[in-house]
Amino acid sequence: MSGRSAGGPARVPPGPPRRAMPGVFGKLVRDRLGLMTSAVTEYGDAVRVAAGPKTLYIFNHPDHAKHVLADNSGNYVKGIGLQQARRALGDGLLTSEGERWREQRKTIQPVFQHARIAAQATAVAEEASGLVERLKARRGLGTVDVVEEMTGLTLGVLGRTLLDADLGGFSSIGRAFERVQDQAMFEMVSLSMVPMWVPLPRQLRFRRARAELRRVVDRLVADRRAGWSPEADDALSRLVAAVRKEADPAAADRRLHDELVTLLLAGHETTASTLGWSLHLIDGHPDVRRRLHEEAVEVLGDRLPVYDDLRRLTYTSTVIQEAMRLYPPVWILTRQAVNDDEVGGFRVPAGSDVLICPYTLHRHPDYWEEPDSFVPERFAPENAGEPGSPRERPRYAYIPFGAGPRFCVGSNLGLMEATFVLALVSRDLRLVGVPGRRVTPEPMLSLRIRGGLPMTVHPS
Repeated sequence: MSGRSAGGPARVPPGPPRRAMPGVFGKLVRDRLGLMTSAVTEYGDAVRVAAGPKTLYIFNHPDHAKHVLADNSGNYVKGIGLQQARRALGDGLLTSEGERWREQRKTIQPVFQHARIAAQATAVAEEASGLVERLKARRGLGTVDVVEEMTGLTLGVLGRTLLDADLGGFSSIGRAFERVQDQAMFEMVSLSMVPMWVPLPRQLRFRRARAELRRVVDRLVADRRAGWSPEADDALSRLVAAVRKEADPAAADRRLHDELVTLLLAGHETTASTLGWSLHLIDGHPDVRRRLHEEAVEVLGDRLPVYDDLRRLTYTSTVIQEAMRLYPPVWILTRQAVNDDEVGGFRVPAGSDVLICPYTLHRHPDYWEEPDSFVPERFAPENAGEPGSPRERPRYAYIPFGAGPRFCVGSNLGLMEATFVLALVSRDLRLVGVPGRRVTPEPMLSLRIRGGLPMTVHPS
């Protein structure tokens, strides 16, 4: 049963979604995006598949996403992949549950309040300007890996805006997180059945990466504790203050390490991914590049952007939104049912692994015309699906930052960063990809570009 109708999934007596797809475990290892895409294309919006000892329930309708992620979110905990990622990332905001998660969210939430984000606009603009100057210096000198450059940029923004720390001396962070993500995905596809002590090359690389992240975190924490002030309100100071209440010093150190590692990963990875995909898509669409350049010149002139420019850089915003539609930084949301549930008329037993995949949901043909095409105009105010617009679509047809209580806390900062960077790069430069080079998605914890994105730098 496919459930494909613009008015919602067809209702059936409660029962399991249709079983599908032989060889799922191999596809989970080799081609996760292909697995999800073929499942919903061939079998519809509700699919039950076997993957080794696991049974996965894939739901691909906005109503399904709303139910699992928001309306009945209390019945779901983090699922396959993120459960296993706990061995790699610890028990930070990304992987924690229950009261611990609520405490962590309460600690970090004030850092992302609107007024504080607005106050960080100058720092973000300066970091973006620094990126443009570094790229200008590479004109005529061969290719530059845009993914690497965007990772460095977002780490610089993270240090200045959230940690009040200079991360420039920690160039190893990006590579360390690549190896952590590789291990986390290995944990997912192997269902954590391979002991950590097995000396596989991947696991050896992960151990070295984890030790490097421990070194970075220990240095940041030591510096902050040495100069800690109760008046400081950046994320690192708030985390240090929160663990001071722990009676067990070892437990306090573990908690601080886990939360800071998660913040370092989440604080740079998704925005770097969004910028990389945006620049790749722009390269293939000269008219989009022209409109971005014209808007940046008109709005900014020769100055740096300020917070109020966000509402004026409207076309730039549509480009970013469309890039996140096609390549959502959080490409999959996994949950596990605590109790029996019914999703869109289908029975989901307690303990089941439930998958909501923004990558496929954002390409659902019932809600997106030409779903595989790059069309920023679909997010123009008159077409964005707002109530009363000519093209309304369900709220949960587009969830690049997740949804419900676990909606990404840093989304506004990430969007400001991506907008400023794209505007300044489009105003001053033209980045061109390597002819004939295939750009391939790599679905890790975020949707990365496999092997980086080499581009040459030219004047605008």
